[in-house]
Amino acid sequence: MSKILRVNMTDLTAKYEDVPEKYKNWGGRGLTSFITLEEVPPTCHPLGPNNKVTLAPGMVTGTPAPSSGRISVGGKSPLTGTIKETNAGTPFSQHLARLGIKAVVVEGQPKENGKFWLLKVDKEGAELLPADEYVGKGLYEVYPALFDRFGKKAAIMGIGVAGEMKMAMAGVCFNDIDGRPSRYSGRGGMGAVLGSKGLKFIVADDTGGPGVDIADKDLFDTGRKKLTEALRTHGVTKEGGGLNTYGTAVLINILNEAGGLPTRNFSSGEFEGASKISGEAIAEGVKQRGGAGTMGHPCHPGCIIQCSNIWPKPDGTEHVSVIEYESDWALGANCGIDDLDVIAELIWLCNDYGLDTIESGGTIAVAMEGGLAEFGDGQKAIELMHEIGKGTPLGRILGQGAAFTGKALGVVRVPGVKGQNMPAYAPRAIKGIGVTYATTPMGADHTAGYTIGPEIMSVGGKVDPLEVEGKAEISRNLQAATAFLDSTGYCLFTAFAIMDIPEGLEGMVETCNAVLGTKWTVDDVGEIGKEVLKRERAFNEAAGFTKADDRLPEFMYYEPLPPHNTVWDVPDEMLDQVWEL
Repeated sequence: MSKILRVNMTDLTAKYEDVPEKYKNWGGRGLTSFITLEEVPPTCHPLGPNNKVTLAPGMVTGTPAPSSGRISVGGKSPLTGTIKETNAGTPFSQHLARLGIKAVVVEGQPKENGKFWLLKVDKEGAELLPADEYVGKGLYEVYPALFDRFGKKAAIMGIGVAGEMKMAMAGVCFNDIDGRPSRYSGRGGMGAVLGSKGLKFIVADDTGGPGVDIADKDLFDTGRKKLTEALRTHGVTKEGGGLNTYGTAVLINILNEAGGLPTRNFSSGEFEGASKISGEAIAEGVKQRGGAGTMGHPCHPGCIIQCSNIWPKPDGTEHVSVIEYESDWALGANCGIDDLDVIAELIWLCNDYGLDTIESGGTIAVAMEGGLAEFGDGQKAIELMHEIGKGTPLGRILGQGAAFTGKALGVVRVPGVKGQNMPAYAPRAIKGIGVTYATTPMGADHTAGYTIGPEIMSVGGKVDPLEVEGKAEISRNLQAATAFLDSTGYCLFTAFAIMDIPEGLEGMVETCNAVLGTKWTVDDVGEIGKEVLKRERAFNEAAGFTKADDRLPEFMYYEPLPPHNTVWDVPDEMLDQVWEL
């Protein structure tokens, strides 16, 4: 029987509670958003005592379902002021689920300011331990020490020095399948919220745990086989497919050719150095350098897409895992940098300091726009990253994200929505993703409604990315489907297969039914997702957000984006229709 683990950082208690009936069929994003709406005052200060952080494995996480090791982290964002859900693929989620924990709710603040704690969770229960010896240290130093202390079978959630300093772009770090501090729920500054609560780490060990109950094992096996078959046959997700062979950075060349790869702080949609930092270039570099370099690396046990990688140094020793598309773009093309070794070092520093790579790259690009460095100056970008990690006065400004940095430097071109920097798709050239950026409750977030599938990759149909008509409906439908997917615990990339192969979607729904005892059909997916979105929008409206916040930045309306030389021309009325309908 699953439980909710409630951790009170004021009185330093960790207590198990029965799961309320209203939460029993929820997991992942659905559960974190439900709890945030019910328990967090929408107008509270994100770093104050009334905010809460909820960590929730997905509905099927911890089972043998393929590529289902996602965990959601939710609360009120210090970056956007909105509700926030950010997720990652990691063994940590599977440990929590197999310990019978449906959610961890972290609330309150320590009476002693600057004190940090570690929560140890295993089959015997949960206890808070002092974490003073780990404060101020890089995560690449600390994670091995924690594994030595608690055992190699454990899994770790942590925040870096950025979270300790309560920086608005501080992420929540989880270990990957090999124990690296490299899997991030990065967006929205939830690492800062945990820092405000003094919770530095959670160490979970599921040894001897009860596991995840499956109400109907036959139905589960049927559904699992359908979904697995879809993932193993779809061109994007199969072994030897695009993601497995080249990683997510396979999108670099694709987006560049489409004129939608944001370059030099969204001043162009083409990067002349794209081929040097592409997924193909990563794969070739791994092959040539050998050693520790690897393509097709899984982020958690049971991942069959395996889109991760390990980038080696020139001598073959490990540099960093993972160079993903978003990180590659944010710290590469967006900053005018075309050197994979420089990008790898910047990603390593983000992992070590506990930073979201997307917001970090966006911030450095805005800083370059503001004159702190020249576009393309990789060494200066590394220096700026160290400013953040050291917490210098300049670093404190940069650590609050691109919007804050833009204000400090008087920069007009700040590509964000609701205070969150845009990811790696140029909305003036790809209209549907712009609708998602504008209208998702999360601030600019590509994963909230990934219209890149139909607009760029011809998945789930083919749509002209420059066409305006119909993009509100496409974004709305994908946002609803994604809210469901984020609740299941399945990787977002399973969407490629289930959008094209109906049996795959049937299998996904069947595995959820088998675990929860529900009787959903594929027709229920959109409605379940809409329930999640309704709660998230209700929170934002109570926090003071209106239609006026569902807009892209002004410069995109009047500044043409090369090479198509298009502006953002989706009418405000169409943006409003996303939720009015």
